[in-house]
Amino acid sequence: MDTDALNPPELPGPLDRLIAERACERLVVEFVHTLDLGEPGDVAELFTLDGVWEWAEGDRRIEGRDALRAYFGGRPADRLSRRLCTNILVTLTSASTATASTYFTTYRVDGHSGGMLPPRLPVQVGHYEDTFRAVDGRWLLAERELFLDFGGPTERLAPAGAGEADTRRRA
Repeated sequence: MDTDALNPPELPGPLDRLIAERACERLVVEFVHTLDLGEPGDVAELFTLDGVWEWAEGDRRIEGRDALRAYFGGRPADRLSRRLCTNILVTLTSASTATASTYFTTYRVDGHSGGMLPPRLPVQVGHYEDTFRAVDGRWLLAERELFLDFGGPTERLAPAGAGEADTRRRA
């Protein structure tokens, strides 16, 4: 007999549940905000010390805050990206753990030197599957797995004054 089924993890009351769900939703938004408008390597601080970011496509698995900081901090300095996140569904699994599923759309170019660009199609559409853990009263990402349903290359803009050569490359 499964004793876990007879003794489910203790779940918080309605107000504490709402606060925990909101903290996890905020992490989802902070992650993309930091990548797009902040210092990309700083997303490591949103993970637990042993946090994991995984992207099955290409077998990318980054483990631990230092590795996450190096990975995200190594993004091209001339990258312009904007991510849209929707349908954030957080589920508390205990008083200190939660999961979430979030749809995302990514617009991105490399070689950006400033100014507004003409509209482009998104380079990625997919969803994140997240696991959160409360550590010392703060909710953090323990694991983030990325699933792509649609994906393409990241465009590299031609330098100002350059011809219309092929400016696309893989993300």
